[in-house]
Amino acid sequence: MQPKNYDALLLASFGGPEGQDDVIPFLRNVTSGRGIPDERLEEVATHYRANGGVSPINAQNRALKSALEAELARRGINLPVLWGNRNWDPYITDVFKEAYDAGHRRVLALSTSAYSGYSSCRQYREDFGMALVETGLAGKLEVDKVRQYFDHPGFVEPFVEGLAEGLNRVRAELAAQGAEDAPVHILFATHSIPIGDAENAGPRGEEYEGGSAYVAQHLATARAVLDRVPEAAGVDWSLVYQSRSGAPHVPWLEPDINDAIEELPAHGVKGVVIVPLGFVSDHMEVVWDLDTEALETCRNLGLAAARIPTPGVHQKFVEGLVDLVCERTLEQHKAERPALSALGPWMDVCMPGCCANRRGEKPTVAGMDSTVGVTQP
Repeated sequence: MQPKNYDALLLASFGGPEGQDDVIPFLRNVTSGRGIPDERLEEVATHYRANGGVSPINAQNRALKSALEAELARRGINLPVLWGNRNWDPYITDVFKEAYDAGHRRVLALSTSAYSGYSSCRQYREDFGMALVETGLAGKLEVDKVRQYFDHPGFVEPFVEGLAEGLNRVRAELAAQGAEDAPVHILFATHSIPIGDAENAGPRGEEYEGGSAYVAQHLATARAVLDRVPEAAGVDWSLVYQSRSGAPHVPWLEPDINDAIEELPAHGVKGVVIVPLGFVSDHMEVVWDLDTEALETCRNLGLAAARIPTPGVHQKFVEGLVDLVCERTLEQHKAERPALSALGPWMDVCMPGCCANRRGEKPTVAGMDSTVGVTQP
């Protein structure tokens, strides 16, 4: 897409509860339309209950918003940063109304999901489109979205630093046990999704490694990280999945990270480094599924283990996000579109049917087939 003059930047994220009373209403929002009773939602709620009913994602997004504002100011870019969530306050619908009332007419959105897929890209585009329709702002407020950034250097480099440090920590622990030469395995972890959604990820008609743009992008990013970590040379690795939900009869991407860990000792592995490759911050699915469950599995098996950090507010990540913004702006325009894999740089405007919604079409923005989000003449 040709660069434009935007008058606001929207940091868009998933959202999360801020207290015990918010947990079930939040989970109702997340599962809206699926008919899941509160009794089943309470099973998932235990993850939040154990942390005081507060999701860490909100504080992390506030910190990221502040970091983006500071980096924009450092570069002399006058672009206010808004923050809106899909499933909890501040809701995207409310933020759009406030943005329009404040005089904004052209918004560039940046989501906290790096990969292609229905939940990680198209659902954001749908939520933007539905918000415009519900507020009556379709045709009045223009909304675009930056490209998916799975292989952008700003996203990759924090994992490079973390993996090198994580390998050193695990090897030091093994050396203290007198097993300095014991095999170590690297697990690149991401959110599992239904296989049907995985097969629909990315533009139609393309062939991808693993049968999915979602899988192929993670594999490509993992290799981009490994290629930049000398300490990882010769170390075995695999892509694993976590946070599965939904009906048991629906197939999701596998293997589950805990199942994969349990198989490692039989291959002589004594140490594990977990790389949360699918996530930009240490939110609930990282804190619970990795720091609680996966590391407990490692302890039970006697494995030395480390979970490395997500990008969070790492300076290289923040700078990379602002670089992505500058790819799209007229002022401070950045013509270079870096990508560390052959899959990228990803598209600014999604192809028709990209990451299709298997449950039915909804208004979307930032697509060649979008009917909302563009200012009408």
